[in-house]
Amino acid sequence: MYPLIRNRRLRSSEAVRNMVRETIISPSDFLVPLFVVEGKGIKEEIASMPNYYRLSLDNLTKEVKELWKMGLHSVLLFVKVPDSLKDNSGSEALNENGLMQLAIKTVKDACPDMLVMTDVALDPYSSYGHDGIVSNGQILNDESVEVLAEMSISHAKAGADFVAPSDMMDGRILSIREALEDEGYINTGIMAYSAKYASAFYGPFRDALDSAPVDIKNVPKDKNTYQMDFANRFEAIRETQMDIEEGADIVMVKPGLCYLDIVREIKNEVDVPVAVYQVSGEYAMVKAAAEKGWLNHDAVVMEQLTAIKRAGANVIASYFAKDVIRIMG
Repeated sequence: MYPLIRNRRLRSSEAVRNMVRETIISPSDFLVPLFVVEGKGIKEEIASMPNYYRLSLDNLTKEVKELWKMGLHSVLLFVKVPDSLKDNSGSEALNENGLMQLAIKTVKDACPDMLVMTDVALDPYSSYGHDGIVSNGQILNDESVEVLAEMSISHAKAGADFVAPSDMMDGRILSIREALEDEGYINTGIMAYSAKYASAFYGPFRDALDSAPVDIKNVPKDKNTYQMDFANRFEAIRETQMDIEEGADIVMVKPGLCYLDIVREIKNEVDVPVAVYQVSGEYAMVKAAAEKGWLNHDAVVMEQLTAIKRAGANVIASYFAKDVIRIMG
């Protein structure tokens, strides 16, 4: 009771504040998303994601070596597939010499100990920009899951440590886990996008991969029939619990800041690591406001990421990972 207890004593200097700080950001918290493209010598800045790039395989090698030296030891791979290789069944996703498979091998050749996670979804390969096969205006669930399981096997064969299904099809975690077990990939992990919301924050990412749903007749114009309604809370817990029962090793909430209540709810309910994806729109907003001089870039980045970890994230997928290393000095 005041004056015996003065809480400000524990805020009186930077040394004291550092000593009693509850939430600490470190390089090991981060999963670094990387965008890979066909070609050679390509390091192409994404217009809506300043200072973030699409990389050809040779530059991917340079990037992962730099990340490793910085203490960033986990990456999440995405590929931008040429339109000529896209179709409604995602056939290119199963190509053993496809861009994703080559990217996995490239990272492992460059840094054998780098933890490699891979995006498992059909939208980069889909001529319709959807995470599943389209038929008569519907996204087919079971048929899509069959392809996702085959994709996962292909990624495991190429050397992926974890597959990360981002599609939100029902039952895909169990199908992928069983497929991996049947093929002998018992140590390949699954990071499930368990609570992935139908969000307006994904725009720059879809620019980066040219993977937005196309606006043509008899094709859904959004992903609302499979990604979650952002008004829902308890549904996220149910989805996450089901994914764990089906074999997920890590569960994810996506996006980040608008969903920290969901992160805490899930963290309180489950006993597996919880990942959070700080998505492209969240990144772009900070970069744009900082360029205008409207906010302090470094301070906001650290505040946002600390909030995500404080809410319960064990793993943070963030485009700010290299910025954080620079900020921390």
